[in-house]
Amino acid sequence: MRTISSAAVQPSASGTPRGFVRWIGIWTNGLAAYLARRAAIKALREMDDRELRDIGLTRCQIEATVYGRTNPELGRLR
Repeated sequence: MRTISSAAVQPSASGTPRGFVRWIGIWTNGLAAYLARRAAIKALREMDDRELRDIGLTRCQIEATVYGRTNPELGRLR
């Protein structure tokens, strides 16, 4: 007959500091991603129309492109 350690089967306590730390990490990563997207949008808006055309964008596509909501096939020349 085998014995099972009682420490191995005890559930973890809810509301532990690990959950809070994980939440802070997720929030921090989200904030960093948001700030990086805003910086990319600002940099693209500072470009003139010729520079945007060189990279295959129009001014109205900037935000959608940064947020990943555009279809890259639509802007390609055939």
